[in-house]
Formats: sequence, C-alpha cells, structure tokens
Amino acid sequence: MRVCHYLELESPLARSGIGTSVAHQRKALADTDVELLVSPWRGGTPGRALSHALVGDGAFDEFDLAHCNVVGPGSVAVARHARRNDLPLVLHAHVTSEDFAESFRGSTAVGPPLRRYLRWFYSRADLVLCPSEYTKRVLESYPVDAPIRPISNGVDLESLAGFEALRGEYRARYDLEGMVVFALGNVFERKGLTDFCRLAEATDYDFAWFGTYDTGPQASPTVRRWTRDPPENVTFTGWVDDKRGAFAAGDVFCFPAKVENQGIVVLEAMACGKAVVLRDLPVFREFYTDGEDCLLCETRAEFRAALDRLASDPDLRERLGENARETAAEHGLDRVGEELTAAYRRVTND
Repeated sequence: MRVCHYLELESPLARSGIGTSVAHQRKALADTDVELLVSPWRGGTPGRALSHALVGDGAFDEFDLAHCNVVGPGSVAVARHARRNDLPLVLHAHVTSEDFAESFRGSTAVGPPLRRYLRWFYSRADLVLCPSEYTKRVLESYPVDAPIRPISNGVDLESLAGFEALRGEYRARYDLEGMVVFALGNVFERKGLTDFCRLAEATDYDFAWFGTYDTGPQASPTVRRWTRDPPENVTFTGWVDDKRGAFAAGDVFCFPAKVENQGIVVLEAMACGKAVVLRDLPVFREFYTDGEDCLLCETRAEFRAALDRLASDPDLRERLGENARETAAEHGLDRVGEELTAAYRRVTND
C-alpha cells in the first residue's frame, strides 16, 4: 500500500507537537509494509506540480490512500483529489478550536469560525484519527460526520536514550540547583504559563521552561509579559537543540495546561522516569492514575502542595517516576505502527 502521508507546512511545524506526532507516525510505519510518500505533489513541490499539470501529467503523484495531518489549503486540495479519484481519505485531528485558543494573539477569537471549518473539513474523511477519547468526544460535539478513531501519539523511546549524561551540562548552562521544576515545549498561556510563573513566585524552587516563545506581533501579551520579566527563579531557555538536556536537568515535570489532546511531552517526561504534576483534565485521567504515575491538581494551591510533597519526599518522586516509566512504555511506536496499519486496512477494506 502506498500512502501519501502529508504534513502541510512541514518545516515550520517541525518543532511543534504536530511535527513530533508526524515524525512518530513515520518512524512507526517504517517497520511495516506501508510505503510512505511524504509529498502529494508530482515533482515534490506545488510549483513543479503546476508545471506537470500544465502539460497534462496531473498535479498529484500516485498513491493508494491519503493521510493528512493538518487543515490548511494544501490538505484541502489533497482531500478533494482523493474524493474525485475515489481514494480513501484519513484526516488526523491534531487541531481543535479548544486547543488552538490562548496560543497566539487573537487565537481565542477565531474559535467559533475555526470550529465550523474543522467540522466541515474533518467530515470529508473516510476516517478521522485523533490522539485520545477526550478529543473524539470534542469532535463528536461539533459534530464531525465521519468515523473517529483514537490512536496514541506515542513516544519515541530511542530519542531519549542517554539523557542522564547531560544533567551536569544543562544544569550548569542554565544555573539550576536543587529540585528543578520544569516544562518543555512552546511557551503558550494554554500550556499553563501564568500558573507556572505564579507557582514559582510562591516557592523557592528553580523553575525552567525549555522551549521557544514568540516575541513578534503574533505573540500573545501574556507570553510577552512573562518572558520579558520573569520571576527571579524562572528561566526561559528558548529553543534547545537536544530535548534530552531538558529531561536531564529537570526533576519534576510541572504541566498546568488548560487544554490538551494528549501531550506528547508528558509521555516523554514519564519515559525518562520523572515525577509529573499535571492539571486534573479528563484527557490526563484517561491515560494516567493520580498517586500512581502522576499527581493531578486542580488549583494553584494544590500544585504548590504537590511540589512541596515531592521536594520533601524523594522516595515518592522515585516511585512515581518508576511507575510513569512503565506507563510510557505502553505508548511505544510499535503500538502506533500497529494501530495505523489497522486504520489503513479499515478504510481500504484490505
């Protein structure tokens, strides 16, 4: 089976959760009998595809199934091509209007029209894939008129190997000491930025957020405020070339996100055996168990109490981390590959 596995805007999205999920999918499928075509365009680019179309060769390459991972105009074109040519169409719902809010300037205001667009676009599919049962319920509420199947984003355990050796280097680089509370990923208010900083203000622990943040006109005022004038015990590192350094330097992964569809970075922290403290969201209760492989908190006071517990009880940190490592192992890429190939067989009746 030849699958067009398309990530529109692949380069700009490389550092995003969507980009990571797509990389996981492709790595998982490398050990299967699925042949992947990463560009739908004949000649590899839209410009070359147009040249082919003008001489009658057609703009699209040959494939048996289309799997699109974002929702832009290129993906719409692929979806329409699939429909016109009776090719199975799988759309991956990484984006919902709920998780788009509080990301960039104006992102919350576009929620209602984005929801209508996503309902229309996802309803074009023969099958919609999404990261969790929670996301499936969100899509059903729009409502999306297509079968919806949750598949974990998975975690690339190989990409984290050897992280421990980087601890000294990264703690020295960012002047981190003691029990370090950390986060990893793009800095957004949706990820719990304000709560992260307010927690730091209320404690004496070193806090570090490893990840890029916008400073231009697209940046939200909240992100600009905290990154320009952070609390004394908060470090915003910007982009780090090796994510393993973040997991080496940090001790407690603190993630007070307001909305998540799954959270790959949580699985990565768990795979590294870190104690994780998460906001008590339905999507986290779907995958994790409070007191066994994580601590779930609702209020800022509960987050602070959880951090204090972990600071005073190293045995608790170790127990949660070991259980978390076992949980992460259940989301390996072998599972992702099996579930993706099963999904492809479902829509092709193979």
